[in-house]
Amino acid sequence: MTFQSRNPDDLPDKPGVYIMKNVEDTVIYVGKAKNLKKRVKSYFRDDLESPKTRAQMRQFHHLEYMVTDTEKEALILESNLIKKHMPRYNVRLKDGKRYPYIKISNEDYPRVFITRRIVDDESYYYGPFTDSGAVKQMVKYLKSLFKIRDCKRMDGPCLNSQIDICNAPCAGIISKEEYKKNVDRITMFFEGKYSEIVQILKKDMNRAAENHEYEKAAVLRDQLNSIDNMLERQKMEMTGDLDQDVVALSSHENLTCVVVFSIRDGKITGKEDFLMNGAEDTPQSKVLSAFIKQYYSGPRHVPKELILQSEVDDSDLILEWLSEKRENKVTLKVPKKGRNHRLIQMVAKNADIIRQHHKKVEGALVELKNYLRIPQLPRRIEAFDISNISGKMPVGSMVVFENGKPKKSSYRRYKVKTKGPDDYNMMREVLTRRYEKLLEDSSENGGDVPDLILVDGGKGQLNVAVEVLNSLKLDLPVIGLAKEFEEIFMPEVPTPLILPRDSESLHLLQRARDEAHRFAVSYHKKLRSKEQDRSVLDDIPGVGVKRKMKLLRHFGSIDNIKRASVAEVAVVEGINKNLAATIHEYLQKTG
Repeated sequence: MTFQSRNPDDLPDKPGVYIMKNVEDTVIYVGKAKNLKKRVKSYFRDDLESPKTRAQMRQFHHLEYMVTDTEKEALILESNLIKKHMPRYNVRLKDGKRYPYIKISNEDYPRVFITRRIVDDESYYYGPFTDSGAVKQMVKYLKSLFKIRDCKRMDGPCLNSQIDICNAPCAGIISKEEYKKNVDRITMFFEGKYSEIVQILKKDMNRAAENHEYEKAAVLRDQLNSIDNMLERQKMEMTGDLDQDVVALSSHENLTCVVVFSIRDGKITGKEDFLMNGAEDTPQSKVLSAFIKQYYSGPRHVPKELILQSEVDDSDLILEWLSEKRENKVTLKVPKKGRNHRLIQMVAKNADIIRQHHKKVEGALVELKNYLRIPQLPRRIEAFDISNISGKMPVGSMVVFENGKPKKSSYRRYKVKTKGPDDYNMMREVLTRRYEKLLEDSSENGGDVPDLILVDGGKGQLNVAVEVLNSLKLDLPVIGLAKEFEEIFMPEVPTPLILPRDSESLHLLQRARDEAHRFAVSYHKKLRSKEQDRSVLDDIPGVGVKRKMKLLRHFGSIDNIKRASVAEVAVVEGINKNLAATIHEYLQKTG
């Protein structure tokens, strides 16, 4: 139950969580306490040292509080409330909603997919992850390895079952119990329990072999081999059976970056980096404490050891909580020498490099936001271009820049159906296809919504983009960038904007525009090359790429094939008499 108060003397001498709000009833800070009354009263002293806390209390109007049985329960509740409300004055993971999560759905036959929206539907969520490309590869790998269904509706066997990447529960090919075992193995994989998965698979494989279920044993053997091969490709070998997360940060002014290296079974299996908000004027011990509580509050694997850059606040409480989550003892180490110290130094160096990159990019994004007068930083920019020669073989491209860097896993290319030359309607088609797809995707996982759309061109291309967005009832910032004078055209602004030639924000837009152009041109060249490689043989039923190559190798040219008899054509490997007759007849008709 939640209670409201403006007077700290009204609070009980019990553990719990307090939620500070401003006059507009917006949550500005969430804290936990062993004794609610004592902790909250400390905010009302006249000698508050922290400028951040003084600013917080100037915004304070009233608070709510919740009593818990233990301080550990308060710690867990505090972390969940910070994630939910993202209060301004808490140290918190920055832009948490933009990071992808892996979802294992709460269904009789669960699906595994990537989402950016977390809902209370009793599904399992793993994350957040910062490298969406790596997450997509991992999910694709695991779904095909354990043959997990991909379809939303189980309405009969589909192509996935035919190509043997789905066990087709819709057709009753696999029981619910067996299917659940595969899902459980995927869960163990996300939790880093690789050695346990291998032991289970070996045990099941041996049992299947003993029971003469050789087909099942072969499937399990292939799964084992695939996992072994994947683990062998990890980045770095360590000695021993280590299960560690190494955590370090780099902080300067209002920018803090935390990096985590995950070590499983003695191998570095992943690196994640996070920006933290609200960390300015905050001791390192408190920032790391806040990060650990938020990072491990979801269904994330808790390692045996946390190797930390410095001591953390609430260390005893955090240890108790993590040990309970792991169901085994967890240790926190702050090494001063040896291998672990060298690891910390390496992670801290990574954090420093990433922070410096973000500082440069952040400056460019802030500039763009101010210049373009858009509501938020353009962290995700989608740039479009069209490529064709006199309207022939037109193609469109979309490239994505996230936080100033190309995100190639999100690039898209389009074969344009609009007849040309008509660049405006070609752009209209590409934009319509992209943002209709965005609306479809948003029904499941929120989609990847851009903060800024960039079209290559001037006022005409911009007007097309605005018309498309209006027709789809999408309110998204959009600009056109004309190459000749690097003019930026904006909706409802009569004169173009010209940024300083040496500005980082202009350079970012140019990189996105030029990358979209490069991607479109390369796709156009590829299609032209394919078209040039075509021959009359491609139009003959029954003649595919392999048979075409065998015919050309055997006869040397199309003209020689035309002069050949049916019997001579039938001599070619893979060509029977009936197909030889079809080829001969077709070539004679076409001259």
